[in-house]
Amino acid sequence: MRILLVEDDPLLGDGLRAGLRQHGFQVDWVRDGDAGQRELRSGVYAAAVLDLGLPLLDGMDVLARVRAAGLATPVLVLTARDGVPDRVRGLDAGADDYVVKPVDLEELAARLRALVRRAHGQPQELLRALDVSLDPAARVVCLADQPVALSTREFDLLQALMLNAGRVLSREQLEQHLYSWGHEVDSNAVEVHIHHLRRKLRAALIVTVRGVGYTVPRAPQGLGQP
Repeated sequence: MRILLVEDDPLLGDGLRAGLRQHGFQVDWVRDGDAGQRELRSGVYAAAVLDLGLPLLDGMDVLARVRAAGLATPVLVLTARDGVPDRVRGLDAGADDYVVKPVDLEELAARLRALVRRAHGQPQELLRALDVSLDPAARVVCLADQPVALSTREFDLLQALMLNAGRVLSREQLEQHLYSWGHEVDSNAVEVHIHHLRRKLRAALIVTVRGVGYTVPRAPQGLGQP
């Protein structure tokens, strides 16, 4: 899952990037509001973590501009501004969550997963398709309730498809989900990962829509409820 981190403090930003990567996120990090606005407008991120006290463009202005442009990417504000008026202003400006520094990384990762899940209309943490289940928090995939070992890229690709169950994703869109800055992408990387997933799980799990991309079937309503 690829997210954008907008934080100007080098020590905090480095710690957040490293910690979120340990929780399975692909993290791109920028250090000013102008760059944050520009990257958010690209629409390639599952979510963003946004500081407010940023150089060049304040985080509140970043929020206002991307929401005015119609961008629906979930944004979690992470800031030292802890007053109730600040929280109200941030949420009214379009933040999907508002967290005061310092924050526990476990909590931050859980909040990001929840934001992404809600943005994709997934009410449950556990994702299901056919007899395959995926737990984003534990990063475990099961086939008929039996764990299946996947590589990091295979897990991330399957998660992207299952979050978007019933929707066709192009190869380019899947590459954007899988790779943050600084990673070279082989021309057939997505196809190779999909081949491995079909072999390890179910061939019918990932459907090829010729000339368009790939999709997984949407789980019947009620499946996966506790």
